[in-house]
Amino acid sequence: MTDQTHDIVDTAVAAGSFTTLVAAVTAAGLVDTLKGAGPFTVFAPSDDAFAKLPAGTVEELVKPENKEKLTAILTLHVMSGAVHAADVAGKTLTPASVNGEELHVDGTDGVTVNGAHVVTADIACSNGVIHVIDAVLLPKG
Repeated sequence: MTDQTHDIVDTAVAAGSFTTLVAAVTAAGLVDTLKGAGPFTVFAPSDDAFAKLPAGTVEELVKPENKEKLTAILTLHVMSGAVHAADVAGKTLTPASVNGEELHVDGTDGVTVNGAHVVTADIACSNGVIHVIDAVLLPKG
């Protein structure tokens, strides 16, 4: 089931629970990328997930001088291709994120990505799929 009318960005905006993510994607200049043809799989931290970061972290990251660091964080949440929950059920996988860093996806007990739990899976978009996660993934570097 794909929503042929809303791309990943428009779907996130319409949901209303990703205002921090949308602001960060905008600050990083990734809106056009995530409105592109895809398909993409996005592990989208909810506003609650961003709120778990230390106070001031998001405000610091969206400053123009931190665009490179913000981009590295956000692209860790994106994979090429559309991967659905059923594709990882009962498996452990290590796909590459768009930033090149390996993700650790565990579908053996629910689904986790680098330890973050997928709380809502398979939100279909015209150019991919969104999975809502309960934590922000941070690059190793």
